[in-house]
Amino acid sequence: MASSTAPRRGSPTRWLLGRLAVGLLVLFLVSVLLFLVTQALPGDIARIILGKDATAAQVADLRGRLGLDRPLVAQYWHWLTGVLGGDLGTSLDNGRPVADILAPRVLNSFTLGLMSMALILPLSVLIGVFTAYQRDSLPDRAFVAVSSLFTALPAFVVGMLLIAFFATSVFRVLPGVSNIPPGDLPWWHPAELVLPVTTLTLMGVMYLGRLVRASFIDAMDSEYAQMAVLKGLSGRRVLFRHALPNAVAASLPAASLVAAVTITGVVVVEYVYSYPGLGTELVSAVNAHDLPVMQACVLVLATAYYVFNLLADVFTTLGRSR
Repeated sequence: MASSTAPRRGSPTRWLLGRLAVGLLVLFLVSVLLFLVTQALPGDIARIILGKDATAAQVADLRGRLGLDRPLVAQYWHWLTGVLGGDLGTSLDNGRPVADILAPRVLNSFTLGLMSMALILPLSVLIGVFTAYQRDSLPDRAFVAVSSLFTALPAFVVGMLLIAFFATSVFRVLPGVSNIPPGDLPWWHPAELVLPVTTLTLMGVMYLGRLVRASFIDAMDSEYAQMAVLKGLSGRRVLFRHALPNAVAASLPAASLVAAVTITGVVVVEYVYSYPGLGTELVSAVNAHDLPVMQACVLVLATAYYVFNLLADVFTTLGRSR
């Protein structure tokens, strides 16, 4: 969603409002597509809820109570107005309000993503700057090779490797399943958070660290850094006063994108570790054909992804206008 054009000088507010308008349009189209896709899933929802022994009259009665006998446009409008009013609907699986189901799950996923980003950002800067400063050395070449490998691996593969090393007979020091009891806050169980957070952190650092490294090398090779050296400034002063701020600023858009990928990537990581977050709830809803829960989960993830993409777009544009 990142824009390729910077706003015209003197009109940042107009540009931001335009980006917000485009974002709302994209979210609206996502909601339409989401509703159509979930409604097109195979199987009669009323029949699935009642079971195969239900009579045709019982199925028809439940379809009427759920509004499934109304035109698709009317169903969508009823769902959209409810979402805009804060009503995410009622679970078809257990009859509970979807908002009540998702509230603790969103908190768990947000905690997982926030803890991961709190590690990804400083580690990426430290590793990226260190390897760039030691470019072409053994640590630098090792980081480039390892980061290329991790970037090519899916998150579930990294998760399974960590489970194999730290939760089985190899070391067996951490739980391989993040069973957090309902009602408990995730930080009450730090051991259960270690492997999921480590998985997301490794994936984020290996990607963002390489970008910081490249940005730092470009900053050190730039004319203003070379001019500072010619003026007699010490290498440390050039590093911290000139190169580092510019390298970090150039990496901010990528950091926002990493945050977006981290938030949406929790779906896979949570499923690998059975972590009770938004991702596992989405998988459970798909298996149960629980349409309201499915729609709410995807809409929350899509909104979070859009917000971080918007931040990446803002950082990119601000960087180009400097």
